[in-house]
Amino acid sequence: MFDMARTTQTLYTLEQLSAGRSGLHRLHPGVKLIATLFFMVTVISFDRYSLGRIIPFLFYPCILIAWGDIPPALLLRRTAIALPFCLFAGISNLIFERGIAVHLGSFAVTYGLLSLITLLLRTLLCVAAVLILMAVTPMCRLAAQLRRFHIPAIFVSLLEISYRYIAVLMTEASSMYTAYILRSGGAKGIDLKHMGSFVGHLFLRSADRAERVYAAMKCRGYDLDCAPTQRKPVNAADITFLVLVCALCVLFRLADVSAILGAWIVPWKQ
Repeated sequence: MFDMARTTQTLYTLEQLSAGRSGLHRLHPGVKLIATLFFMVTVISFDRYSLGRIIPFLFYPCILIAWGDIPPALLLRRTAIALPFCLFAGISNLIFERGIAVHLGSFAVTYGLLSLITLLLRTLLCVAAVLILMAVTPMCRLAAQLRRFHIPAIFVSLLEISYRYIAVLMTEASSMYTAYILRSGGAKGIDLKHMGSFVGHLFLRSADRAERVYAAMKCRGYDLDCAPTQRKPVNAADITFLVLVCALCVLFRLADVSAILGAWIVPWKQ
């Protein structure tokens, strides 16, 4: 259940990738953050039946994965974690929306199936965009950039500390789990009747550890309102990247690129 070395390594694999030296890694963190938000807002703005119009947005993760030297298998595994939640949220569409949207040969695609696939694709694109941002930008730079954007310091600190504290929480859970197994006579897991007590003690131990961690941070000069003084200048490459991403997003939002390409390819084949 708790292989701490492997679990912690898996948890922070994306942060290890953020130390790369590709052109995408060298871009300004604020530019990458704005581009990611613009991309996500554009993808979310489509209605639930616009599957064909969302497909061209696959350009963003595909190009950035290749440019940033990000392992596609790792990104897909991390992205797939969010898909079951959307599947449960959208599976009711299959039941209540049974109207036929289109026929693919002898297979009838209902509006419920179309909306479900659209929901899954939008989730895939948005989660992939966030993971790519984390894989090419260290968390400390993201937090510093959020403070420069005047995001409330308490929210930035909660994000930063929660991300850093996950490993500490896992360590506490691992210690408690090991102690439980040693005292339970070779049990293979935590008994259900002991789960409430286990979670309660984990919360108490975690809260105590969090107080000590925060006290140590304060002793080392940590300040919620302390804005970073070092600023990375925005250069021509940063502006070019941002303009290209925003322009393509606007183009794909205003024009049905899939329909245009389909209308152009079909006569060409004939």
